[in-house]
Amino acid sequence: MPSAPQLRSLCPVRPARPEDESALAALDRATWSTLHSVQPEPRPPYPPFFDDRHRPAEFLLAEGVTDTGGTDLAGYIRLARPTPLACNAHVRQIQGLAVTEWARGHGVARVLLRAAYAEARRLGAGRITLRVLGHNAPARALYASEGFAVEGVLPGEFFLNGRYVDDVLMGRPLTP
Repeated sequence: MPSAPQLRSLCPVRPARPEDESALAALDRATWSTLHSVQPEPRPPYPPFFDDRHRPAEFLLAEGVTDTGGTDLAGYIRLARPTPLACNAHVRQIQGLAVTEWARGHGVARVLLRAAYAEARRLGAGRITLRVLGHNAPARALYASEGFAVEGVLPGEFFLNGRYVDDVLMGRPLTP
């Protein structure tokens, strides 16, 4: 069995393109866990990764140069409007963040978050929010270290693996 690639360096974060769909779908399936997802585990036949509600323009990708000299998808973040309302247009929401196993521990999630802040500012947002499951301590710690504050908790909002799990709402301003 071949060993997983090792991350040598990160390429600049870039927007997703339609041709990234299969790599993004594979990463999404490979990283699925009830630690961060309330959706059922993906099973074939898989739906398209991109659709009317999940457009390539909403995704930023981190690619890494590996020890083999190739470039592979290291992670993605989805940045979208939380609602279609004009009165909410100043807010962007992180609606997905995934990092491949071989790239974890190298700051990929933090790089993606910071790229999302820059993109949200470019789009005119002054605030960024997200939702994270209460039992996902690593993600909550990362978000807190990046200036996100807990703004609300929906206790027992989801029933996962035989227990109730809180839905934690976090947000932060996008000051330059």
